[in-house]
Amino acid sequence: MEEDKKSLNFIEQIIEEDLANGFPKEKLRFRFPPEPNGYLHVGHTKAICINFGLGEKYGAPVNLRFDDTNPEKEEQEFVDSIKADIDWLGFKYDQELYASDYFDQLYDWAVQMIKDQKAYIDEQPSEKITEQRKTPFEDGVESPYRNRPIEESLELFEKMKNGEFEEGTMSLRAKIDMTSPNMNMRDPVMYRILKRPHHRTGDKWKIYPMYDWAHGESDYIEQISHSLCSLEFENHRPLYDWYLDQVYDKEKTRNKQREFARMNVSYMITSKRKLQRLVAENAVTGWDDPRMPTISGMRRLGFTATSIKRFIDRVGVAKRENLIDIQLLEFFVREDLNKIATRVMAVVDPVKLVITNYPENEEEFLETENNPEQEDAGIREVPFSKELYIEREDFKEEGNKKFFRLKLGGEVRLKSAYIIKAESVDKDENGEITTIYATYDEKSKSGSGTEESLRKVKGTLHWVSAKHAIPVEVRIYDRLFTTPQPDAEKETDFMQFINPESLKLVQGFAEPSLEHAEIGHPYQFQRIGYFTKDRDSSAEKLVFNRTVTLKDGFKPE
Repeated sequence: MEEDKKSLNFIEQIIEEDLANGFPKEKLRFRFPPEPNGYLHVGHTKAICINFGLGEKYGAPVNLRFDDTNPEKEEQEFVDSIKADIDWLGFKYDQELYASDYFDQLYDWAVQMIKDQKAYIDEQPSEKITEQRKTPFEDGVESPYRNRPIEESLELFEKMKNGEFEEGTMSLRAKIDMTSPNMNMRDPVMYRILKRPHHRTGDKWKIYPMYDWAHGESDYIEQISHSLCSLEFENHRPLYDWYLDQVYDKEKTRNKQREFARMNVSYMITSKRKLQRLVAENAVTGWDDPRMPTISGMRRLGFTATSIKRFIDRVGVAKRENLIDIQLLEFFVREDLNKIATRVMAVVDPVKLVITNYPENEEEFLETENNPEQEDAGIREVPFSKELYIEREDFKEEGNKKFFRLKLGGEVRLKSAYIIKAESVDKDENGEITTIYATYDEKSKSGSGTEESLRKVKGTLHWVSAKHAIPVEVRIYDRLFTTPQPDAEKETDFMQFINPESLKLVQGFAEPSLEHAEIGHPYQFQRIGYFTKDRDSSAEKLVFNRTVTLKDGFKPE
């Protein structure tokens, strides 16, 4: 029992203490509250896994609630992408809810706060309000409107709601404490005028609640027991609790906010504003560009939900922020893909190989395994003929003793086929090899059981029959940034660190089975890496993204 307690993370310990102190288990309820102003990124996967993981652990419902309080930046596209991401990760939410569902209730509560002298209408511009807040080391200056009559604030608030004032002319502020060392408590703005249509409520509202006001009260309306968020909101907790005090009914569950450290991964950024800039300035092709740290980008690159969840589990739930090596994430991706990826043969930098003693018009189909890691993966047939493609780097006219691939006078085995020996080459006017000529041992066919087939040679090469090959565009992705922390230097624009070599397009050839490849299905291009078919593929052109290389030598501690 003592060992079980030690294995709990600090959030689980909080919940266990609450249960031990009498909180009913059946009242546990969690939520994941994204703002629909961008696509979810790698940092969100931690929040998703924490909240839904707790729901699974305690058999408690988890709501998906969109905090849609800023119509300037929110779109239905982002709502749809967030739902798709959660579904892909394999989590099921209890209810799909929106902060906008509660706009009427939030407004009514705000009216009551005015009546209780806990809020007032301020006619100062936002710049003046910010100036009056001062710094944590000196008292703020009270607004000249702070003690305006209740009826006057009520009348102005009603007119704000009806759209009778222009944006920026006034706001509703909570009346808390202009001397608080916590700047969030210095009469924060609760409502601002925004004459923008909302993606769900249309033109109904001309005022919109600020995040801090809407967020905690939405938790309360939904009776969320534990509101979990990233560490950046820790100093917002007193405001979260103060707002809750204004509406709390002792007969109901009082939600509590607790914070965990954000997850930062090397060579990635998790600022939505900066991700938006990458998209807007065409540094990437969109939110789901495979170089982006968004969930949809990682999915398109070929990462698996299982690998991401295992990565999050390994990182754990911490109270302090740290930088996680991207190689740890790639390790789990590679480990999962090794188990599930279908093995195929493709050549990404082709050079022609002609087997001179193979019959001119003959072709045969050779058996090869789909995945040696899976007993039930089965086998498939690949065509073989006189002319093949192999990787250019797999041949040298002269190679040293450590070069175990093909060289003139040397032998290798062609995967699932025959042993061949290189005899000569053709070159173009620039001295580049255009064709390799080889002979094969017709009795050395893999799996035939002949003495020749059992002969050992040190190298095995993948290949594609030229006659049957299908052309493919292969996108070789690398890290989007050249430095592990591209946004760490405040004086340098993070865009300066974009890797100009983050994408290379190569034209290759693949075995014909890939004509039927499915988007999202993982493939191992043997001896090259893990790949997945991209949605840009068409009947005329197949496109494959490299997910990760086969190996990188990284070992998790």
